[in-house]
Amino acid sequence: MTSYASDPRKHTSETAETMADVRYEIDRIDRVLVHILAERVSFMDAAARIKPERAAVYDKARIEDVVEKVLAECEKEGLSPSIAEPVWRLLIDQCIEYEYASYDARKEPDTSNS
Repeated sequence: MTSYASDPRKHTSETAETMADVRYEIDRIDRVLVHILAERVSFMDAAARIKPERAAVYDKARIEDVVEKVLAECEKEGLSPSIAEPVWRLLIDQCIEYEYASYDARKEPDTSNS
């Protein structure tokens, strides 16, 4: 299981008193998000390896399922859907493009012995 190390948290949104405090926490959170996104994208490589055909990369029903689950989590966490939904749809679009490239790279014939 992956764990995400980060600099220690110094403030909450309620205890931050200066812009330096706010920027420290945003930078800390961004570093954690990079690690989480890298892990998510690694599973695009796994999907490209597992899916039997390129047409399976784009799955509209799965996209809507992911967005629905994200929006349900937003309600629990107090994150505005007007922020989350477009962010996740863009993330999904970019992950699909990455997965197509990963799929194609795996399926290209090896011409190194020609």
